[in-house]
Amino acid sequence: MGRLSVNLCGIPLDNPVIPASGTFGYGYEFAELYDINCLGTFSFKGTTRDPRFGNPTPRIAECTAGMINAVGLQNPGVEKVIREELPKLKTCFHKPVMANVSGFSVADYAYTCEKLDQEAQVGWIEVNVSCPNVHGGGMSFGTDPAAAAEVTKAVKAVTKKPVIVKLSPNVTDIVSIAKACQDAGADGISLINTLLGMRVDLKTRRPIIANTMGGFSGPAIFPVALRMVYQVSKALAIPVVGMGGVRTAQDVIEMMLCGATAVEIGAENLVNPYACRDIIAALPEAMDQYGIATLNEIIGGAH
Repeated sequence: MGRLSVNLCGIPLDNPVIPASGTFGYGYEFAELYDINCLGTFSFKGTTRDPRFGNPTPRIAECTAGMINAVGLQNPGVEKVIREELPKLKTCFHKPVMANVSGFSVADYAYTCEKLDQEAQVGWIEVNVSCPNVHGGGMSFGTDPAAAAEVTKAVKAVTKKPVIVKLSPNVTDIVSIAKACQDAGADGISLINTLLGMRVDLKTRRPIIANTMGGFSGPAIFPVALRMVYQVSKALAIPVVGMGGVRTAQDVIEMMLCGATAVEIGAENLVNPYACRDIIAALPEAMDQYGIATLNEIIGGAH
């Protein structure tokens, strides 16, 4: 293994840097800017059973040290993703990719995951039970241990590939939900998804986002993400993928010290499309600065 290498649920990664779902499309757009094969992997756009247009506009609002989005899982549906998006991706990305899946019922999750499990390009399935931007699905499954476990169990029954459950920070006790997923068979946990936030237009005196509230992401949420990754990784026996406000190589190291095996970068990709490439390039120098021989050795070091 190289200095940057890690192993995520039995699949080796050249480095732990993973663009987060919803910030990297299906990869080929970014491949026009740089060789995306430098990435550990990436989590593609959240995919549902049926096509979704998403929420009404406006659905983006800026705020101090971050942004709020309420895109609402806009995607072409799993059949079209398999038929059109994955073949295009295959021409520019030659590693296993992480498939991100959302749903509005347990049956939705199982159907979509079973379809994607059959695709050779898919290495991991990231099951999103944490989207705050849709009604009647997403986060409603991730705020209750029993519901999160039910989704996990249903997906594991129809898949052979590693299942990583993505959890919401909009809860009182993150550890109990993560444990419920582990007990139901999850191979890993990813966290945190966005916090719930809103902004108001002072001129109209109305919420800026048509959906009223949306997912708050960006550097402001980094300390919250670190805390939750630390708590969950300390309590569980399965790998944790950490994310939330990560911008630099130093942030990646800090997240790994808190227990993350791999680290997803989200909002920063929207600010700087070269962010993940630049973070990977900066990691060796940052490791030298702090006397780190290999990243694998520091996972959970802050425990």
